[in-house]
Amino acid sequence: MKRNSLMNYATLPLFLVALHGCAPKNPTQAITGDAAEKVYVAPGKHDEFYNIVSGGFSGQVTVYGLPSGRLFRQIPVFSQHPESGWGYSEETKPMLMTSHGFAPWDDSHHIALSTTNGEHDGKWAFVNGNNTPRIARISLKTFRTEEIIEIPNASGNHSSPFLTENSEYAIAGTRFSFPLDYTGANTDVAINSYKENFKGTVSFVAINKETGNMNIAFQLLLPGINFDLSRGGRGPSRDWFFFSCYNTEQANTLLEVNASQKDKDFIMAVNWKKCEEYAKAGKGKMLGVKYAHNTYSDETHSATSTIIKEVLTLDPKELKDLIYFMPCPKSPHGCDVDPTGKYIVGSGKLAAIIPVFSFDKIIKAIGDKNFEGEYDGIPVLKYDAVLHGEVKKPGLGPLHTEFDGKGFAYTSFFVSSEIVKWDIEKLTVVDRVPTYYSIGHLCIPGGPTVKPHGKYVIAYNKITKDRYLPTGPELTQSAQLYDISGEKMKLLLDFPTIGEPHYAEAIPATLVAPNSLKIFKIEDNKHAYVTKSEKDARVVREGNKIHVYMTSMRSHFVPDNIEGIRLGDEVYFHVTNLEQDWDVPHGFAVKGAGNAELLIMPGETATLKWVPDRVGVQAIYCTDFCSALHQEMQGYARVSPAGSSTPLKWSTGETPEAGLPAASK
Repeated sequence: MKRNSLMNYATLPLFLVALHGCAPKNPTQAITGDAAEKVYVAPGKHDEFYNIVSGGFSGQVTVYGLPSGRLFRQIPVFSQHPESGWGYSEETKPMLMTSHGFAPWDDSHHIALSTTNGEHDGKWAFVNGNNTPRIARISLKTFRTEEIIEIPNASGNHSSPFLTENSEYAIAGTRFSFPLDYTGANTDVAINSYKENFKGTVSFVAINKETGNMNIAFQLLLPGINFDLSRGGRGPSRDWFFFSCYNTEQANTLLEVNASQKDKDFIMAVNWKKCEEYAKAGKGKMLGVKYAHNTYSDETHSATSTIIKEVLTLDPKELKDLIYFMPCPKSPHGCDVDPTGKYIVGSGKLAAIIPVFSFDKIIKAIGDKNFEGEYDGIPVLKYDAVLHGEVKKPGLGPLHTEFDGKGFAYTSFFVSSEIVKWDIEKLTVVDRVPTYYSIGHLCIPGGPTVKPHGKYVIAYNKITKDRYLPTGPELTQSAQLYDISGEKMKLLLDFPTIGEPHYAEAIPATLVAPNSLKIFKIEDNKHAYVTKSEKDARVVREGNKIHVYMTSMRSHFVPDNIEGIRLGDEVYFHVTNLEQDWDVPHGFAVKGAGNAELLIMPGETATLKWVPDRVGVQAIYCTDFCSALHQEMQGYARVSPAGSSTPLKWSTGETPEAGLPAASK
């Protein structure tokens, strides 16, 4: 491939002036007169869409309503969350286990909602952990994380967790190639031996159609380049997956220069159906690895973590018809497939055009062996042979593309801070609107499915200078809602977000809300330390471990007075919320616990571990305002010196006469 100089950024200001000659002169002028009416959701009314947004470096996922932009919930996933006790309670700690041990943080980037026949089915949301490579599955019945699987032989799980058309697989591609760390591999190599020793992988994580449970079906061994983003095909391309790749220069330092030398990098096309056939035919090779698979049960209200020690790998150098590269200018980031499955859009961050590839032409070029050569043993298709066409002068810094289902695509432009609408068949720009500022991802409800709900596009921006009241050096990050129901896009609303919003999906509320779980039935609770009635509440000593079988009900705990704990004991408060009423959780906290509160849903059991560090009487109390007598929902735990003879006793509602001790049970 030819070498070319980097874009001449000295001309950038003039180019931006030309692009925005008709743009609003200040941000407030972009608002149209009926914007408030279009986003107003009256008190007691519901939004039309759920907007499920990754939280970036918060490691979490957030849920907003559209068009109002109201925040509904922050779902803890990869990071500990003291508000609910996620990652602090004994039941949820296993969810954050990895082959590196307990990993209480990650960098979540991309949401993928499950689909059937290419349409949202309202079952699950998947999200990637970019730092310690993981994929999580969230139930859209409980809005809780049910499963997290670690990805072995990976570093930087960025092109993830995008799905096949029927959610057969979620994929995970390495952003950072590195010396793969399977059993027996040589991992202690010089960094400047990148070209010889660094490799990449893409993993296909199978999803059980009924339960959603994940397992790594197979892994592709790939050249040492960076795999950035991806999309599964649909319709005629449903058996294929497409990945954007950069750093084909295989640089290992100062990538902003050294990984931008070539005129074109690649879009990688993977025939996953063929991979599946080879895997089932035994054409792969098992490698020894180590990765964690964590699952949470709504029956036991507890998580388990299992270490798995091998993975099936396929080598495309030996299995020649699995993978093909397509040249794509320059340093491609977004890689998106239109609703018909006929076109694949590559977005080169440094390119001044948007290339659109034709799936029909890809298949023909493969059949005709219309290759320009090989890259590390992988065939490279000729650019002109697979190109549908190029969108000329669309803007600066194209990143991501979504679709409205009406024949139009919407691409975000980071450098020129705008969304550009263009015709997929004619490859012509038809509209553009500014964003405030530096848009990254964008989202159209149903945009990555075969049937988008082309009513809104939401921009997720990196910079919000002057958009909100200042809050010191760090300002909130932001989303912006645009009406795309007409020919011209119209800005309707800004709303702040939690963490750094990366990708998001939006789904009609009608597909999710009717299935939302209201309570956990107490009779179905199979927790090992459940207490299903107040009469069963008790305290049990096992050596230096104290197990408190506790219940909560408006507005008291049973027991609420505990004595006989000794310094050096480990105390486990197993609290079962006996409520069977929607939206009545109880909290639980004890002074000096050194972790977080519990937030226990109706019918659920959760456990807080407390290791007292001093002699005395400590208060316990409900942290969630649950009733008019919430303040009265409290109790005490007495800690005596180590070796004390104070008997273990517990009670609720016993008021001894003056001078007489309460009776132990």
